[in-house]
Amino acid sequence: MPLSIDEIPEPQTTTRLFTGGAWHDAPVFLRAGLEPSHCIAGPALIIEPHQTVVVEPDWQAEVTAKNHLLLTRAAARETRTALGTNVDPVLLEVFNKRFTAIAEQMGYALQNTARSVNIKERLDFSCAIFDGDGRLVANAPHIPVHLGSMDRSVETVRREVGAALKPGDVWMLNAPYNGGTHLPDITVVTPVFASFEARRHPEVRAERASKGDGAHLRMTPEILFFVAARGHHADVGGISPGSMSPKATRIEEEGIYIDPFKLVEGGRFREEAALELLTQGPYPARDPAQNVADLKAQAAANAKGVDELGKMVAQYGLAVVQAYMGHVQDNAAASVGRVIDELEPASFEVETDTGARICVAIDIDRARGKAIVDFTGTSGQQPDTFNAPEPITRACVLYVFRTLVDDDIPLNAGCLRHIEIVVPEGSMLSPRYPAAVAAGNVETSQTVVNCLYGALGVLGSAQGTMNNLTFGNQRAQYYETICSGAPAGPGFDGAAAVQTHMTNSRLTDPEVFELRYPVLLERFEIRRGSGGEGKWRAGDGTLRVIRFLERMECAILSGFRRMRPFGTNGGEPGESGANSVRRKDGRMESLEGCAQVTLDPGDAIIIKTPTGGGFGDPHK
Repeated sequence: MPLSIDEIPEPQTTTRLFTGGAWHDAPVFLRAGLEPSHCIAGPALIIEPHQTVVVEPDWQAEVTAKNHLLLTRAAARETRTALGTNVDPVLLEVFNKRFTAIAEQMGYALQNTARSVNIKERLDFSCAIFDGDGRLVANAPHIPVHLGSMDRSVETVRREVGAALKPGDVWMLNAPYNGGTHLPDITVVTPVFASFEARRHPEVRAERASKGDGAHLRMTPEILFFVAARGHHADVGGISPGSMSPKATRIEEEGIYIDPFKLVEGGRFREEAALELLTQGPYPARDPAQNVADLKAQAAANAKGVDELGKMVAQYGLAVVQAYMGHVQDNAAASVGRVIDELEPASFEVETDTGARICVAIDIDRARGKAIVDFTGTSGQQPDTFNAPEPITRACVLYVFRTLVDDDIPLNAGCLRHIEIVVPEGSMLSPRYPAAVAAGNVETSQTVVNCLYGALGVLGSAQGTMNNLTFGNQRAQYYETICSGAPAGPGFDGAAAVQTHMTNSRLTDPEVFELRYPVLLERFEIRRGSGGEGKWRAGDGTLRVIRFLERMECAILSGFRRMRPFGTNGGEPGESGANSVRRKDGRMESLEGCAQVTLDPGDAIIIKTPTGGGFGDPHK
């Protein structure tokens, strides 16, 4: 029991304290004069040698038996007026941040629990939350090519699983022709049901029951939200380790094809079924145990998202949360709409190393307030692996138009509300089964983004590739993308040696790289002066040399080894890249942009990245 006021030491002095919107007379106590069982009612100040403790009104500070200072609420919290569902500018910003924070918490859970270097160290993953209709609400700043296309995976689960979706179940897929991108990207989707409120938060059950809809909660669970985590798995089978072979001509040669598959049933992870799936077919996964470990981490990340959404619903109420999921999308749509009002029609095309062309025309329909982004004229489906399923093109458009907005808004479905995308069926941007697609996600996407910026004229070209390097054998497999310089733009030079546009992953730390794999990182350096020249210069590229200590298959999927990334507004083109092998006896062998080679102990792979073009005429 707190001591009476007579048993508390006299305050050293009193002062005026402003808190809770009003001034208060507050006694000031020295911490050294307080003993166990002393209890100070707020408002008050307690001064310690290195800090001052403010005891707010309706709170008290008690000195415990261990001489700790324990602050507790002494009076019940006033009942606050319930939030409404109409949009409020301040709350809109609050919910923008809260939704994004949930996706970030999912990402931390995935990173901390994953096993593979690709997810744990390189951070080649993305997490996002969606509304009950599968529309993207918010994401963490992960991989843009994932985030702009993940809603297609959620849509596939909604469409194909439908009524079979149940609380406690989790689904996964990677099918590029059914909501996915390329096979290494496995998306894990968890529906969030109305019943999660009652299970996790009894007070919500009581509130809704008092409104007459408690029976509805118990009898017909409603899907309120979806959460999803997409991770790039280091290997999912295929004809080469890393599942990114430049020799693949059919999707089956790139790995295990997963249509919606129940990964968790009733809260239990279906490990045996997952292992059976990953080890079937002519080209099974080489390390299914690692795949399963990462899939468990993805499911755990989704569980974190479900839990955080539950906390938000308990705090604000379901109606408010759902309303603001709509409001943040409306706000994003309005922001992009204002940008579109300032745009003029434009067109552009880019030729790739293989001779394929990506063409885009941007028209503005001011009567409808829409931008029509038309890829008619783009080359048809390719015999190689550079075909990009439609969700990838859509992700590129979403990314580019989001970057045109100065407002701090999350990337979400609202960004596309004022944009109409036309992609010719059967083109390399909307291929037909069974075309190979591994490079479409990582290479073609970068070229599409460059093409869009070329049409808009607001940013110079980047390197146009991710320089995808894979190597491995039956024991170990590895994948990485290699950075180059950032684009230049009006008023600024590009930064050197950074990941840009549709990739946002790290390179593995050299210590971890050499510890986990039988390789030696000989060189990784900036190629000074290599960025495209212009009034503003593109960022410099990189040189990466990896020596192998064990026999392995190595593959490189890259672009702009023949073509040079274009300059913008009179800027000079950037440098083309180059790939080569140095044999242990010193012989040098040049490699194509897309090549697969066997490396023996002592051999090294050398990757020189291309660089973006300059921006603006350097002579003006």
